[in-house]
Amino acid sequence: MTTNLLIEDIDPAIIPEKFKNPQSGALRLQALVNSYAELENKMSRHPRAPQSPEDYCIECGHGLFQPDVEINRRLHAKGLTQEQLQEVYDLAAERMVPMVRQIANDFQADREIERLINHFGGPESWKEVSRQLLAFGQKNLPADVLSSLSSSYEGVLALYKMMKSESPSLAKQSENPSVAGERDLQSMMRDPRYWRDRDPAYIAKVTEGFQKMYGE
Repeated sequence: MTTNLLIEDIDPAIIPEKFKNPQSGALRLQALVNSYAELENKMSRHPRAPQSPEDYCIECGHGLFQPDVEINRRLHAKGLTQEQLQEVYDLAAERMVPMVRQIANDFQADREIERLINHFGGPESWKEVSRQLLAFGQKNLPADVLSSLSSSYEGVLALYKMMKSESPSLAKQSENPSVAGERDLQSMMRDPRYWRDRDPAYIAKVTEGFQKMYGE
């Protein structure tokens, strides 16, 4: 026999209308049980934040940075789950780190340019030298080699020495001692790893050859 719990047995103010029998005023137990089961099921599908910030286990296998205790504490206060906080760290590695690296590279480039300006006797002198180097490099060197040499102080000096040498062009043959080395470099640039595969390591090796030949 089913016993109905009447509404007057508990405070009516705390019972939603959907759990009341509209005719008798009795509490609809089955509706209440179903609603509770549905709520429990929803909660099980949405993980909660750990009990404390120390319970987070963040993977930073990329080695770019490590989990930060203060960040974990603040995001724990916002209720972030393990999965959500891991996503925050993953996004930081994906988006922010390249930006920081670019800033660092730009700063390094500025320092290299400053060194070159000082080496060549001031901004105006460097402006003219850089124009000559660009024209020379575009005429005589593969674009990858020119780009690599132009990216560092030492590379630019090697390029300058190459420009001032008696045998600047890879296409020329003379009695200059550097010709043998240039022939080797030409042979390397005919390698499929250079012209077809665009192998970064192999291209760097070609560039290094130019720097060794003409560097100071």
